[in-house]
Amino acid sequence: MVDELVLLLHALLMRHRALSIENSQLMEQLRLLVCERASLLRQVRPPSCPVPFPETFNGESSRLPEFIVQTASYMLVNENRFCNDAMKVAFLISLLTGEAEEWVVPYIEMDSPILGDYRAFLDEMKQCFGWDDDEDDDDDYYEEDDY
Repeated sequence: MVDELVLLLHALLMRHRALSIENSQLMEQLRLLVCERASLLRQVRPPSCPVPFPETFNGESSRLPEFIVQTASYMLVNENRFCNDAMKVAFLISLLTGEAEEWVVPYIEMDSPILGDYRAFLDEMKQCFGWDDDEDDDDDYYEEDDY
């Protein structure tokens, strides 16, 4: 019986050694695959956004239509980032400078409901920074329900 146990133990040790060697080979293959994947990922560039990042808006009335078009277009192609009105308004606010930035501060200080309503925020901007009524019809194209 002892001889049988010794033989069994020897067989188990041999099997363990074979499995350890196989495991080492598999780990080496995995390491090579991970290195190859990293190399391939460095060669692949993510697609660039077809719409450039919008320019800032300083309150210059003549630039307001351009600013709204730029921001609406950017939000449209990146709709997963701008899933609600509050995100859209926050994005617009992040692009305001100068007089436009000063204009928005009171809304932020009083935590105005307009900060969560994209259309109302645009309407306030148009009213403050002199949007022409003729241009209002063109704006409907850029102000779909989602934007």
